[in-house]
Amino acid sequence: MSTDKRQMKSAARLYAVQALFQMEHSDLSLDRVRVEFEDHRFGAVYDEGEMAEGNIDLFRAILEGVVERQGRIDKMTDRALVAKWPIDRIDPTLRALFRAAGAELTAEQTPPKVVIVEYVDVAKAFFPEGREPKFVNAVLDHMAREARPEAFA
Repeated sequence: MSTDKRQMKSAARLYAVQALFQMEHSDLSLDRVRVEFEDHRFGAVYDEGEMAEGNIDLFRAILEGVVERQGRIDKMTDRALVAKWPIDRIDPTLRALFRAAGAELTAEQTPPKVVIVEYVDVAKAFFPEGREPKFVNAVLDHMAREARPEAFA
């Protein structure tokens, strides 16, 4: 896969986490948030710099996957989290990240190890100084082994 295609998929994952966060925070519908991101974020140019162009198909698939399978994804995430920390008690950015990654894991189109690496990178973008990327790696590893055990055999 070319670097451009890989970067577009990475950008789509980052945008999906931002969109899921926004949906939860502002009670906007999937369609409203999707249109806002596709029309105003993907490839937008600001004074501070240019936003990356994202893979729209992957972006949409992640958002739709979360909406369709949120119950299953949240239960999978809860099982991967420490018992005292159910998904509704964690940082909303991490919650959005786990939901986006869970959508990809349950869609079974991207290898689980790729999903883990990609979303650990997303965590690094949001939490460059924190321990969150290691936490994300551990939780996603658990989720991936539950969703796709055959990939780890």
